[in-house]
Amino acid sequence: MRHRGIIERLTAIFRRELGIFSRRPIFLFCMIVMPVVCVVFFTSLMRAGLPTGLPMGLVDEDRTHITRILARTMEAFEASDFADQYDSFSEARKAVQRGEIYGFFYIPKGTTEKAMASKQPCVSFYTNEAYFVPGTLLMKDMMTASEILSLALTRETLYAKGYDERAAMAVIRPIVVEAHPLNNPTLDYSVYLSNIVLPGILILLIMLSTTYTIGLEWKQRTQRKWFRMADYSVTTALVGKLLPQTVLYVLMILFYDVYLYRFMGFPCNCGIAAMMGIGILTVLASQAFGVFLFGVFSGQMRLAMCLSSLWGILSFSLAGFTYPTTAMAPVLGRLAALFPLRHYYLLYVDQALNGYPIACAWPSVVALLLFIMLPLAVNGRYRAAFLKYHYKP
Repeated sequence: MRHRGIIERLTAIFRRELGIFSRRPIFLFCMIVMPVVCVVFFTSLMRAGLPTGLPMGLVDEDRTHITRILARTMEAFEASDFADQYDSFSEARKAVQRGEIYGFFYIPKGTTEKAMASKQPCVSFYTNEAYFVPGTLLMKDMMTASEILSLALTRETLYAKGYDERAAMAVIRPIVVEAHPLNNPTLDYSVYLSNIVLPGILILLIMLSTTYTIGLEWKQRTQRKWFRMADYSVTTALVGKLLPQTVLYVLMILFYDVYLYRFMGFPCNCGIAAMMGIGILTVLASQAFGVFLFGVFSGQMRLAMCLSSLWGILSFSLAGFTYPTTAMAPVLGRLAALFPLRHYYLLYVDQALNGYPIACAWPSVVALLLFIMLPLAVNGRYRAAFLKYHYKP
């Protein structure tokens, strides 16, 4: 009988919350429309995987058949596009400042002659690192082009000394190096970014909607009515109120996993069911953390929402996918454990990319379970807030 009573109270609060959703479409927009738009937007934005056709220039003051090899090489790169050849260094620099090109290669006069005389000439390349991704990609292409130019000059020098092609290549490349990128072999930027940015946005939305919907009861002075419906049980009140959001966000995480790992074909070595389980655990942990934040600042909805926003935004920097936590200051590296996105990221790497058994990732699973248990720490503050606190704008 007692369990039946709890279920009836949960059902009543659940229906009450659905009524609130129907009167405030903004809730459904934030919980359904916004996550779907973000998924489609980010995956469409980076559909090519990596930026291509980035304009770059060349300043060739040497103008020999060897240096012309460099121009032909630059035209063959996928990421970069050989936009123009400039007569002087200053013209190319001004083109970078105007935003016409992201970088340029500079070959001074006499480069080929010095190389043939074994005087080690110097060639330079310049990239605009104010645009980090294009600058980094062009830097990679220019380094490759410089190696090709160096090999061409070395080969001509060896030919002049009487080496045949086979002997020259043995000197130029005594060791053949093979590169094998793991877990993201196509170096797809969309795979790298979408798998973390999208969960990060969802976590932020979950925390904001959790603190807002709870705070709305105090703002409208209906918290005592809500508490009575739960028979003065804090747990029943919170579970019944957040259950509709839980259902919607779980549906969003299932859509997200199916879209990325089935439709888009992103790497998932653990199976889609495991990532769905991790996603559901993350949804519950994010909701629980939002409940905890509001409980700490009970009655102060704006402060709780501001802290939720700050926590969600900081997680993008401290989760470890943009900058490794091992390279951060020791204090910041330890603080990363306080963000649900950090543990989702570790589980994603271990499960989807490396395909490890879930037992190997137990610290992150335990961490998310601890987040889910956080509301128990503020149960007493909620009880006091239900009975005594008033809304503080």
